[in-house]
Amino acid sequence: MTAWNADTEADIGGADAVTLVEGSSFCISASSGDISPEGGTNGAFYQDTRIVSRWILRINGALREPLVAHRPDAYEATFVGRAKWPDGRFDSPLVVRQDRHIGPGLQDDITLENYSAESVDCEIELLVDADQADLFDVKGGRLSTEATLTRSVRDGELLLEAVRDGQRRGSAVRAAGAEVTADALRFRATIPARGKWSTSVIVVPLVNGVAPKEPFTEAGLPRHREGVQRHLAWEENVPRISVEDRNIEETLLRSQADLGSLRIFDAEHPDRAAVAAGAPWFMALFGRDSLLSSYMSLLVDSTLAVGTLQTLASIQGTKVDNDSEEEPGRIPHEVRLGVTAGMALGGTAYYGTADATPLFVSVLGELSRWGLSDDIIESLLPHADRALEWMEKYGDRDGDGFVEYMRPNPHGLLNQGWKDSWDGINFADGRMAEPPTALCEVQGYVYSAYVARSLLARSAGDTEKELYWAERAATLKKAFNEKFWLPDKGYFAVALDKDKNPVDACTSNMGHCLWVGIVDEDKAPSVVEHLMSPEMFSGWGIRTLASNMGAYNPVSYHNGSVWPHDSALVATGLMRYGFVAEAKRLARGIFDAAAHFDGQLPELFCGFDRSEFYGPVPYPTACSPQAWAAAAPIQLARILLRFDPDFTQGVVHLAPILAEEKGDFRAENVRLGHARITISANRTEGSIEGLPPGLKLLKEPRPPLDERLGGRAGD
Repeated sequence: MTAWNADTEADIGGADAVTLVEGSSFCISASSGDISPEGGTNGAFYQDTRIVSRWILRINGALREPLVAHRPDAYEATFVGRAKWPDGRFDSPLVVRQDRHIGPGLQDDITLENYSAESVDCEIELLVDADQADLFDVKGGRLSTEATLTRSVRDGELLLEAVRDGQRRGSAVRAAGAEVTADALRFRATIPARGKWSTSVIVVPLVNGVAPKEPFTEAGLPRHREGVQRHLAWEENVPRISVEDRNIEETLLRSQADLGSLRIFDAEHPDRAAVAAGAPWFMALFGRDSLLSSYMSLLVDSTLAVGTLQTLASIQGTKVDNDSEEEPGRIPHEVRLGVTAGMALGGTAYYGTADATPLFVSVLGELSRWGLSDDIIESLLPHADRALEWMEKYGDRDGDGFVEYMRPNPHGLLNQGWKDSWDGINFADGRMAEPPTALCEVQGYVYSAYVARSLLARSAGDTEKELYWAERAATLKKAFNEKFWLPDKGYFAVALDKDKNPVDACTSNMGHCLWVGIVDEDKAPSVVEHLMSPEMFSGWGIRTLASNMGAYNPVSYHNGSVWPHDSALVATGLMRYGFVAEAKRLARGIFDAAAHFDGQLPELFCGFDRSEFYGPVPYPTACSPQAWAAAAPIQLARILLRFDPDFTQGVVHLAPILAEEKGDFRAENVRLGHARITISANRTEGSIEGLPPGLKLLKEPRPPLDERLGGRAGD
């Protein structure tokens, strides 16, 4: 079984596909609302199992003529079409409306409205199937033939079940007034003149015969469900943002809404929200993605990062398992609920990532500056220390001071950084690097983790640990700038390969190294020059790989495309090292790109130059909404405001650098510690209302964190 080494990208149902999502449930359909078996990846999914694989509505023997698909919220959609009149005439006055909700199953409220002056007899047929396929198999196009699907009609319900790997998964489909057969629900209705007919079709998923705790029912309105109430509460509690530039305002508001729709909850801790990686295929907890997304979303809601840390801590590695790549202290890469994932790896978590573990420590350190309560920090510190122990004992495979990766099995991920496609790490001439691989940005994350742990120790008054981790940071920074720097090229190698040779491709990864501050000051100008060169900066964002490299392809996943989150972190690095004009230029490119995607940035887009086409070219299988793409505009807003709270120092930094033409910026209801503040800014002026007691406003950028280490980590 190769579940965890499946392609990191997958089809999302075509350009006109409509995706709904709530928690880990999602539905992909055509714009008509139909779900066709020929759609490949279309369907409704619950707990990583496809509970609907066919859902085709026919009226009077024909498909509808689609008119519009409207998605007012992430979890619901309305499909409107024109139905065939019984005599077959084209200009039919019969309109069909489907109001769909996804959650603990699926509910379709179907209404036929007759706009004619005569009544009409209609035959309505809903063709239904549910192959109970595992998400991994659907995503990878590997539909299993091992499970036998059974169809039966029982108590007015169509029951579709399959047994695979000892698990019985099923879908119970019902509707009042339906004639139920093994493949369809059928209705005969007489619709009066100027009248309506309606029904509700409900799908209840079954796991070993057991339905969800709160399935859809005819008695309960979909909007009264717990998941919907959570989303409404999110909208009430996030910041109220207004910007004179409407494109920026709409992008930021869409980002907030998408982040709310991508939250997932631990059943054992229903008040604890974590961030899923993205819809539709990655509605699961991903260590790296969830940590980076929650970090970039701090301006919207810092509790997302808290919930993400707590959830990851609860499944932190405790043993050595080569199948799942679990190791003591390691933070998992991906957590899944489906049958295939669990049986393939002996559990539901896969740990094959080199960067989630140091990022865990870094995000904890950042949260301490955002006013995270001492009791939560203290509860997570042991997990941070176990993560640091993993870096030294397991992450550094050969004791050279760098964290490397190499999968110990044939089914894990070949590449275990954020560019985790099979061909994502290569030399300038296009040759692929061979593992063990030490990525440049991973060393940066480790450096950031060392700095974070040193400062956490300082806050706790633990001088011994403070000095120890400061020394580790200084040693790593020195070694990194010696081993990864390519003096003849003027930039950092993307990695060291199995022979410790520098992998010399020019990539965006080194921009992450600017973000965390591991780059020596004297090398930063050359790094920035390369990042902002025509080969790297497309005009919309930073390419993952320079256009003059051997493996460059603007329509690739990781070798020339533009990822908004990647560009946002690069922009943060530019700002950190004082390259303000470059950071603003990059931020402007990303916001301009967002306007072409109706404010919703996709996971990635193609790396064509801005001068070639009217707008950024969409990447065909990009996820949307996707967590770190949604978080990228939030992070860009934060760096343009230069807003950095620091409860450990008793200060809040605010030093805006907004473009004059963007006008006023205002964010009300921003969570800071236990308070709610309002941030106002225009050009280089800013103010904060409602600061918590004990915090002082400083109208200057926050200095680099490693400067607090008394020069031990060096800048």
